[in-house]
This record gives sequence, C-alpha cells and structure tokens, in this order.
Amino acid sequence: MVADEPPERQLRVMPWWLVLVGLLVAAALGWLVLDLLLTEADRAGQPDTRATLRIDAIRTGLTVVAGTGGGLALLLAARRQWIAERAQRHQESVAARDQAHRDRVQAHAEAVAEAAQRQQDRHSGAAEHDAAERRLTELYTRAVELLGNDSAAVRLGGLHALERLGQDNPGQRPTITAVLCAYLRMPAPHGEPRESEVRRTAQSVLTRHLRADDAAHWPEVVLDLTGAALVDFDATGCTLADATFTAAAFTGTTTFAGATARGRLLLGATTFADVTFDGLAADGEVLLDGARVGGVASFDGAAFTGGLSCRRSTFADLTSFRRTTFGQPTSFDATRFEDAATFQEAVFDAALSMEHTEFGRSATFHSVRFRGMALFRWTLFGAEALFDRARFTDAANFGRSRFHRMTSFRDAEFSRPPQVDQARAVVDPGHRWPAGTVVERLDDEWLLLVDR
Repeated sequence: MVADEPPERQLRVMPWWLVLVGLLVAAALGWLVLDLLLTEADRAGQPDTRATLRIDAIRTGLTVVAGTGGGLALLLAARRQWIAERAQRHQESVAARDQAHRDRVQAHAEAVAEAAQRQQDRHSGAAEHDAAERRLTELYTRAVELLGNDSAAVRLGGLHALERLGQDNPGQRPTITAVLCAYLRMPAPHGEPRESEVRRTAQSVLTRHLRADDAAHWPEVVLDLTGAALVDFDATGCTLADATFTAAAFTGTTTFAGATARGRLLLGATTFADVTFDGLAADGEVLLDGARVGGVASFDGAAFTGGLSCRRSTFADLTSFRRTTFGQPTSFDATRFEDAATFQEAVFDAALSMEHTEFGRSATFHSVRFRGMALFRWTLFGAEALFDRARFTDAANFGRSRFHRMTSFRDAEFSRPPQVDQARAVVDPGHRWPAGTVVERLDDEWLLLVDR
C-alpha cells in the first residue's frame, strides 16, 4: 500500500492589481526622488550649476524609477519560475500517483486471477479425487463380490484383485486385510473341494505382504484371525503387529520361524498339528494359554523378550525350547508335555513358574540359566528329569514335586539351597541330587526329600 502524500498548496497567478500597485509605487518613488533632487538643484546660485543639477536630478529620478521597475520585473520573473517549478512537481506527483494506482490495479487483477486459478485447481483436484474414489470403490466392491462367488476359481480371482488393489492403494490395505481375515474366519463351505486352495491363497496374500525385507511389504497391517481355520500357515520372516490367532485351528504344518512379533501375539486356545517358532523375536507378550499341539513343537532360538504365558496348554509330541531366551516372567503352569520336552541352554532372565506342570516323558534342562526365581512346585516328572550344569541365580523351589524316574542335578549351581518341601522320587540308583539335599526313604518304591 502506497503511503499518502502531503497535500500541495493551490497554485495561484499574481493578481493584476498587485502589479499595478507595484508600478504606482515605482512611479511615486521616482517622483519623490525627482522632486527632492530638483528642490535641491533650484537652491544653487549659478544658473549653469542649477541647470546641471536639474539634469542630474532628472537622470537620477529616472534611474530610480527604472531600478524599481527592474526589481519588480525580477520579482515577476522569479514568481513565474517558482510557478513553473511547482507545476512541474505537481505533474510529476500526479504521474507517480497514476502509476501507483495502475500498479495496484494490476496487482489486484493478478491476485484475483491467481485466486481464481487456485479455486479452479481445487475444484479440479476435488473432481479428480472424487472420480478416483468412485473408481476405487467400484473396484473394491467388484473384488468383494468375486470373493463371495460360489465358484472357487472366481473367488481366487477376487483374492488377486483385492491384492492388486491394496498394492496400488496403500490407504486401502487395512480394509483389504480385514476382508481377507474375515474370509478366513468364516466357516469353509461344504462340498467345495477347491476351498482349501482358496484359503491357502488368502493366507499367502496376507503373509506375502508382512515380510519387511520384501518390496511388497505392507507396514502396520494387523491380523485378526480369531477362530480362523488355517491350512499350512506359513508366516516365516513375517512382521506381526498385535496379531490375534485366538481359538484358531491350524492344520498341516504351521511355521512362525524367523518372524518378528511387535506388540502382543495372541495364540490362546489354538490347536496345532506341527508348529515351528524357531528364531521368533517377540518384543511383547506371547500368549499360548490353553493351546494344544498335536504334533512336534519347536521354539529353538526364539526370543520372548516380552514374556511367554503358556498355562494349561498341551504338547502331545516332542517339544523343544533349545537356546530360547525368556526376557520377562514366564509361566507353564498346569501345562502338559505328553512327550519329551527339552529346554537345553535356554535362558530365563526373569521368574519361571512350572507349578502343576506335567512331563509325560523326559524333561531336559541341561545348561539352563535361571536368573530369576524358578518354581517347580507340584510338578510331575513322568520320566527323566535332567538339570545337569543348570545354574540357579535366584531361589529354586521343587516343593511337592514328583520324580517318577531318574533325576540328575550333576554339576548344577545354586546361589542358595533349593527348597524341596516334601517332594517325592522313585527309588533309583541314578539320582544326582543337589549338594546338601536330605533324602529319606518312605518305602521300597518312594523317597522323600526334606528341607533342612
């Protein structure tokens, strides 16, 4: 905005009467001087002198008149020059104001044009966005309709259409994932021999985009497969964020090998055939409460940084936790291992509870590190219980436990004497009890372990 300029005074031409007054003043002044000089000349005694003085007086009077008129002329010339200069400045000021006004008008016109262009661009963008959304909705609706078709081949096409839609539109990935999970949660239709292939494909679509090292990775996708029926589920190397598999039924071979679990991994009340968790890295709690594994279960090299809860679970075949790390309190309370179970070289950084746990066959704890409290109260060891070279940094309690076969604590280290409190063991010459353990014989078959 241009600053306001000070107002100029109005230009006025010198009035005629002022010039007339100046001429009259000049004439009067000349006449007065002439009269004075002539009066002085008449006083001279000699006629020649008087004549000469009168001539000089006349000349002087005329000179005065001429000088006064010249001064007035100079004044008029100066006045004319001042008026001309003021007129020039006025013209320049007017021209500058006109130019500033034209510039403001031009700037306003440009601003209006720019605002109109922006408005047009917004309308155009909104129209394009609406068209894209409509197109996206149509594609999504069509893909979901294909997924609900009676033909397995058409359903497979719907799965791939949804996958392409999610790959091209990141904002739709959570919705598409939820649709695929919902499909897997629904009961399989009867009499459709290819439904198993459709479900395998749906599983593959989900897990294919959960691998962080893959270019097709969909970050922050959350799986909710509660109660789903899963066949040969393969989450190898996947990143699972707050994934839920509660009450899911896994048939065939299930693997979470090398997977990363961020947040909680819920596997409570699930059923497995063979399952592998080798190398699993879980920073949140993993819940396996009430799970049943009908085949081999392997957790070798897994890291349960956020802890593991495996209460009231059943493992029907060989179970292995070799070199597994447990970072938070871990519980296997009331869990049943019907076949051999090994925890060899595992590390429990926090408390372990195996109260009322049952080992149907051998239980191996070779070289295990118990850095927190270890509770084996009321635990049933149906076969060999091997704690050779185990290290107990905190308290260890085997109160009321039952050892039905040979038990060995050879080279085991205890920071304090373990509590046995009425634990019982069958008579076996191979027993290797911790140093200082008091063993009493109850009868021909059983021994009684007593705290000092």
